[in-house]
Amino acid sequence: MSSLDGTGAAPSARASLPLASEQDGTYPRPQLLRRAWADLDGTWSFRNTGDDPSWRSGLPDARDITVPFPPESPASCIDEPGFHPVVWYARTLTRAELDAAGYGPGADRLRLHFGAVDHRARVWIDGRFVGEHEGGHTPFSFDVTEALGTDPDGEHVLVVRAEDDPHDVTQPRGKQDWHEEPHAIWYRRTTGIWQTVWLEAVPSRSIAALRWTNVDHATVRLTVRLAGERRDAERVRVDAWWQGTGEELASVEVAVPADADEVVVPVPVARQTNGQAEDELVWSPETPRLVDATVALVGVDAVASYFGLRTVGTDGGAFLLNGRAYDVRSVLNQGYWPESHLAAPSRAALRREVELIKELGFTAARNHQKIEDPRFLYWADRLGLLVWGEAPGAYAFTPLAVQRLVREWMDAVERDASHPSIVTWVPANESWGVQHVATDPAQQAYARALADLTRALDPTRPVISNDGWEHTNSDIVTIHDYEGDGVRLAATYADDAARTALLGGRGPADRRILVGGATDEGQPVMLTEFGGVDFQPGARREDGWGYTSALDGDDWVNRITALYDGVRASSFLAGSCWTQLTDTMQETNGLLNADRSPKVPIERIRAAVTGH
Repeated sequence: MSSLDGTGAAPSARASLPLASEQDGTYPRPQLLRRAWADLDGTWSFRNTGDDPSWRSGLPDARDITVPFPPESPASCIDEPGFHPVVWYARTLTRAELDAAGYGPGADRLRLHFGAVDHRARVWIDGRFVGEHEGGHTPFSFDVTEALGTDPDGEHVLVVRAEDDPHDVTQPRGKQDWHEEPHAIWYRRTTGIWQTVWLEAVPSRSIAALRWTNVDHATVRLTVRLAGERRDAERVRVDAWWQGTGEELASVEVAVPADADEVVVPVPVARQTNGQAEDELVWSPETPRLVDATVALVGVDAVASYFGLRTVGTDGGAFLLNGRAYDVRSVLNQGYWPESHLAAPSRAALRREVELIKELGFTAARNHQKIEDPRFLYWADRLGLLVWGEAPGAYAFTPLAVQRLVREWMDAVERDASHPSIVTWVPANESWGVQHVATDPAQQAYARALADLTRALDPTRPVISNDGWEHTNSDIVTIHDYEGDGVRLAATYADDAARTALLGGRGPADRRILVGGATDEGQPVMLTEFGGVDFQPGARREDGWGYTSALDGDDWVNRITALYDGVRASSFLAGSCWTQLTDTMQETNGLLNADRSPKVPIERIRAAVTGH
């Protein structure tokens, strides 16, 4: 058996590379791991006043900021929630950090990674420009080897300038408010660096990206993207084994085409040749089984990864998981913390978020208007939680808004497509950015194109064209309905006659459900926002609100139960999504307080949600 450690033997790679499916949640890119990396989070220099080109070499009169927390948040130690159109960051890179990243013989190219910087970033090292990126929610990296110059052992100054125009509604901004103070359903902004910054050393020819695709229950397809100077007779080898037991499931080696920087590797999973073994391997919320893997550019580079065996789809009005109808019981997750805003306050908080969602009785989360930190998806993969991947919306319909959202959404789909937890894509929500999609042919064309583009990027998952209403070409018809009376809610979604009336006419919020020539083709129907009951135990916010309000804890639980009873009484709903997981600023309609403590004993909430 040949090796995966970059020299030839699979056993050595398996022993020396980190086990991808059993990480502690700190590695910022969970499905492509190397042995070494350097975390650059922590104290940086910061300026949010002025804008001087001379600062590319360092920041005079700077304050300290804690990265990756946005300057609007208390956790950043800046805690200034006003407008920040331009911000600057700086820190020193040391030889110890380059060593921690593995920089040296055999890994002599240094890459600087950013998890996310909102909205446009430009980067320098020692005053030398190394690159720029636009898009506030997706990762990017630069090869900074040449910028180190002839003195890689010395200290080097890293500078980042970020632009984030708070009034530019062509930017994909999600729930970030364009007013100085939060209003209605929008929250404080997240400017600049808000996900991990890190260093990684790679060989001059290296594995740049992986994408795992479930073909069926017996085969996955791995796309390996390579970077750097091509070499003769390159080969890629993949070994996969069952997490926990170490049982080998696959071992495949293929040649890299001479003129290509990408190779596709079919990976048949041996045990799946016996159909009776299928249920022992598939991934689901109830059985979140993962398969560990190593991927090698033989003799040159090796990385660790993981995948899950599962399929998703729709048929006969049902959502299918692993070929079987699955009732999606989801919660709307804003991914917002009072101390750190869109950035998680700690890496442990991302795991705890997944645990809490499951403890409350949910099988899924709709990450709302946010491309979440990949480490949240790692814990969803590992602990078993379905996730709806959703684009942060822009609010304008202009060529620039279209270009920005499409580019960022393509990057997001590419980043997250290998996660088994992601089961649905949501490129648009409530007609944000296409406010006249019900009547404007141009906006209808854009909505259809965005959904079809998503299918082209990933044909293995259902796509929701416009979550909530005014669907053009949606694989799942989704509806937002904040009716507060459980009996009336039950009547709206009672039976096939109710379904026909709803999809053929105007729905909640007086919006048509299908537009632009779309027809009812028997798609699954889901109630993807409902509830939103305000309850504020203890101190009350004067600006706190929900779609309805409860008098006390008992009334609140009774209201949740009655609304869920209405959903459970439906003969056709294939899933639902409760609004929402936590109180978020002025929205006090969470099941949990903003600090993630339950408003009543969690067992009572779970019983209301699950019906038992």
